[in-house]
Parts: sequence; C-alpha cells; structure tokens
Amino acid sequence: MSVLSILEFPDPRLRIKAEPVTVFDATLKQFADDMFETMYAANGVGLAATQVNVHKRVLVADMSEERNQPLALINAEILEKDGTQVYQEGCLSFPGIYADVTRALKVKVRAQDVEGRTFEREVEGPLAVCIQHEMDHLVGKVFVDYLSPLKRSILLKRMEKQRKQVASA
Repeated sequence: MSVLSILEFPDPRLRIKAEPVTVFDATLKQFADDMFETMYAANGVGLAATQVNVHKRVLVADMSEERNQPLALINAEILEKDGTQVYQEGCLSFPGIYADVTRALKVKVRAQDVEGRTFEREVEGPLAVCIQHEMDHLVGKVFVDYLSPLKRSILLKRMEKQRKQVASA
C-alpha cells in the first residue's frame, strides 16, 4: 500500500468529472487500499478518487473512531434522499477549512464493491454527509460551492493565508 498525493483547491483537476469503473481487478483493489491508507494518513473520514487525480467513480469512507469500518463505494448513485441536516464539513483538498453545509439527513445509495458486486445501503447522519460530499467530488463539485460567494471568498482567503504561513515557516 502507498499514500497518494492529495490535490488541493484550486487545482483544476478537482473539477474533472469521473468516469464509471468498468474493470474490477487487482489494480482496483490496490487503488482502494491506497485510498484508505491515504485517507487514514491524512486523518480524513472520506476520500474520492478525483482528490488523488484518478478520475474514476471510486470513493472510500470510514467514520468510525477505531478506523475499522472501511467502506468502498464504486460507481455509487443516490437512489433516495430524505430530510435535511446542517453539518460542519471539512475536506482534505481544503486543509484547515470548515463550513456548515446543508445536505440530506438520510440517503439510500446503490454501489458496487471492489469485486463488482452491487449492493444498496441506507445511511444517515455524518456518514450520509460524507458520502454526499465524496460523490460531489466525482462530478467536479466541492463543498465550498454550496456557500454564498462572500462566505466562500472569506474561507478561500483564509486558506491562502494559511498556505503562505506554512510556506514561509
């Protein structure tokens, strides 16, 4: 396994729409394992393939404290949404930036596992937020797109300031 490089906003590759996965093989399994390792190393709870510059419909998530409930979703699609929730989201492509985003409280998702088997799962709360967030990445959307232009501008200026501080340290 290896830790992959995570793209940071405003990298234009974060806006590329991912293609469906059509080959379910050892390479895909290894990629999913690498995505989990990358996510865990970065202390994240979700990661989309787009964020590591692979434009395939693959996302991984693990909301557990023990980091022992890995979930890989290949070619995921949301079948149903219910309710709303406001959740403070962060993103590995936006280090140190957090904002309240309104999303569905519950989602029913259909996806394939790394073997190509189709399954459906109903999730709610933080995991539902995570899946919606990562699925957005796969269509070239990022969480700051949900914010007002003013709020987005403030957060992006803050992120740029943090980058400059890190670079000069």
